[in-house]
Amino acid sequence: MAFPIHRPRRLRRNEALRSLTRETTLGVPSLIYPIFVCPGRGVRSEIQSMPGNYRWSVDLVAEECKMVRDMGIPGVILFGIPERKDAQGSCAYDPDGIIQRAVRAVKKAAPELLVICDTCLDEYTDHGHCGVIKDGEVDNDATLELLARAAVTQAEAGADLVAPSDMMDGRVGRIRAALDKRGFQQTPILAYSAKYASAFYGPFREAADSAPKFGDRKSYQMDPANQREAMREIALDIEEGADIIMVKPAMPYLDVLALARREFDVPLAAYQVSGEFALIEAAARNGWVERDRIIMESLISIKRAGAGIILTYFAKDAARLLSA
Repeated sequence: MAFPIHRPRRLRRNEALRSLTRETTLGVPSLIYPIFVCPGRGVRSEIQSMPGNYRWSVDLVAEECKMVRDMGIPGVILFGIPERKDAQGSCAYDPDGIIQRAVRAVKKAAPELLVICDTCLDEYTDHGHCGVIKDGEVDNDATLELLARAAVTQAEAGADLVAPSDMMDGRVGRIRAALDKRGFQQTPILAYSAKYASAFYGPFREAADSAPKFGDRKSYQMDPANQREAMREIALDIEEGADIIMVKPAMPYLDVLALARREFDVPLAAYQVSGEFALIEAAARNGWVERDRIIMESLISIKRAGAGIILTYFAKDAARLLSA
């Protein structure tokens, strides 16, 4: 035979053919936009390590969320920076805490926008850890009650989903029981099921003022070397009542994401975290990569690996590019 019969390039000749045979598609309805809420009035403070992202005061966050809605992005996830911090992270479960106030403001301004609340204590504790400290360590079981209280106050404020990100054992079951007891049986839980002790969180910790004041989070977040353990963590969260599971970070853990997609038949999310954003943004600003192309390629890689939902600081950029 003078030449092979098969010519895969035939289907790559032009955009119409490439579009017709494309295996993975990315749409705006897959995107969730993270937003930081801070004290004060009239505050729109750019985050230095995350250009184009801001800390918003409660009085302004609703307008930002209306813009997100108008771009077709279906939801936001809110992170709070409280007026004060203490050892118990009490502002996390204060019915009039900063996130609870922000939820009420956003749902009033854009009721159809999905509002997800990060359910954790690290932004609210004066030591920066995700739970109660006893004898120098995070006490898993003492933390569960506080997380459950936070989830309930978030649901009472109008949150559409709660998203525990702490990685305490048993927290999904405790939150599910608390929500059900208070009449929030219909409030879903988006569980950070495979959350790794990653170096990619640095810019977020600046944005949320949540860096640990001592030690690190390796005793509760996952070892980056472990893949099979992630499947166990996910299975436990599903057993406890998680409605959506998530892998975080996204791109450094595409193998974990792909394996989770094969192993579990539940909605799967991935978080393209602050460090991923910052690396892309810095390279683009230095002219080393084409910004729009690398944004879309990075998001397609996450979707291709199996994520149906992508939390990303590029959500507004992607929505603009997808609607162009």
